[in-house]
Amino acid sequence: MEATSPNDAGATGVGATYTSPLQSEDLSASPLWNQDLAPTPLSRRTWSTYHIAALWIGMSVVITTYTLASGLIQQGMRWWQAMLTILLGNAIVLVPMILNAHAGTKYGVSFPVLCRAAFGVTGANVPAMLRALVACGWFGIQTWIGGLALHALLSAALPAWATRPGAVWIAFAVFWLVQVAIIVRGLEGIKALESWSAPLLLGGGLALLWWAAQHGGGLGRILSESTRLQTSQTPFWQLFPAALTANVGYWATLSLNIPDFTRYARSQRSQVLGQAIGLPPTMTAFAFIGVAVTSATIVLFGEAIWDPVVLIARIGSPAVIVVGALVVLVAQISTNMAANVVSPANDFSNLAPRRISYVTGGLITAVIGILMMPWRLYADAAAYIFTWLIGYSSLMGAIGGILIADYWVLRRRELSAADLFKVQGRYTYRRGVNPRAMIALVLAVAPVVPGFLRAATTPGGVVPNPTLLDSLYTYAWFVTFGLSFGLYLLLSRTAVRS
Repeated sequence: MEATSPNDAGATGVGATYTSPLQSEDLSASPLWNQDLAPTPLSRRTWSTYHIAALWIGMSVVITTYTLASGLIQQGMRWWQAMLTILLGNAIVLVPMILNAHAGTKYGVSFPVLCRAAFGVTGANVPAMLRALVACGWFGIQTWIGGLALHALLSAALPAWATRPGAVWIAFAVFWLVQVAIIVRGLEGIKALESWSAPLLLGGGLALLWWAAQHGGGLGRILSESTRLQTSQTPFWQLFPAALTANVGYWATLSLNIPDFTRYARSQRSQVLGQAIGLPPTMTAFAFIGVAVTSATIVLFGEAIWDPVVLIARIGSPAVIVVGALVVLVAQISTNMAANVVSPANDFSNLAPRRISYVTGGLITAVIGILMMPWRLYADAAAYIFTWLIGYSSLMGAIGGILIADYWVLRRRELSAADLFKVQGRYTYRRGVNPRAMIALVLAVAPVVPGFLRAATTPGGVVPNPTLLDSLYTYAWFVTFGLSFGLYLLLSRTAVRS
């Protein structure tokens, strides 16, 4: 059993708070340590249930959530089937989210530092980099959408802007620079942003729903119009597996790096309640708003307008357009800063703690996000679901299975926080790498690779006449999570608990 701080007695209790788990040992000279990766002291654990819930509201109220149901309905689902799928997917991903969050709150450590326990102090860079690259892709996608919203705002306020050569790209660059300015402020700037933006974003969503009900003849009528959004009649049960996996995959990234936030939580109760209140209800409600408002556009305009930025430009005066676009911009920024900067910033810092700070890691994220050409990742709604979301969920599931098996089953929630920062310690394994974790990771992902390659090379990502391997890929997160969990425990069964 691993040693913990004397103050960690009872630390697994729901209402507990903690002092520094590093005891009196000074590890600041370690090459694995820097100020950003060091365990969060009690004085900085100030995030209440409201802050955690506001974090999730701020991350969930975003254009990609608004349009999340669109691909499902277009493929053949009814609106209520899409809502149930989204709710179920978010309820499922909430479980690993809360489990991985526990270590962050108990020990005050970030995701890449937690990975050191299972993968080794050097091997932790493998899951950290996989997570970081996915975040870079998401950062680019959300920045591209934010740039389009800024372009709409400027076009409404300054009509000549729309005719300016390269106007969209200029707006994209400006939006990117605004985010870079926030990155430089660090994590406290993100906390403040999420806290005040959550009520604004909820208000904006409710205002859109009110507009739809008032101008579309009531919710009953506009929801009856949702059947006209379907462009395919594919049976529900044929769509459901991939749709559910995609919805789990939507937040599979955060289910790994949630310790990056819960390391600042006041207690386990704060992180559990905050996540339960903030994630599934908000995701489902905002996706519902997207369906209802889009259905109303059929009644009003004779066509389905899924993009809220395009819709805002159609429904009001320049003043209304400016206010609406500002809400969209806040939504994009609040999501991008929390969901797609915090984790890769820590992950890149973990590569070379002495050379890369949190801010430097965030700036690296911002650059790579552009290099990944997000306008292509987001160009096709079907490919976005069946290739991007499901594809990366296979990697996230495999990593999550190993982390949960290691922390909850093998170590029974007990870590040596000091050894997480030691080059030669109980998490050194073989030259800093735990081979059992690496083998489990590779073997868990292998079965879904053929299906991913077929989906990635098929227009729209939907493979006609799917084989067994294609069908297996539609359950990618579930397959890789279960396999890595079982394989890691199997490979570790004869090892001496470190």
